Amino acid sequence: MAMPAAEIEALIKAAFPDAQVTIEDLAGDGDHYAATVVSEAFRGRSRVQQHQLVYAALQGRMGGELHALALQTSVPPTPVQGASA
Repeated sequence: MAMPAAEIEALIKAAFPDAQVTIEDLAGDGDHYAATVVSEAFRGRSRVQQHQLVYAALQGRMGGELHALALQTSVPPTPVQGASA
């Protein structure tokens, strides 16, 4: 059973409302995705912890409805002091 990219994005955004999420269907089959997630929630956490948080947000669908997810996580860049926007 395939899982739509929009559902993956919705689950991640529900757990991380500030997140910038990009989902790419790698094989066109709805089972193999790449996700990039940028969230302040990841600040101060190891890469493994960041990935664990995203997998938890998927509520047990990893390995079932969602067969494979290549995951990249990061924190947003820190604004430079004194810089004007």
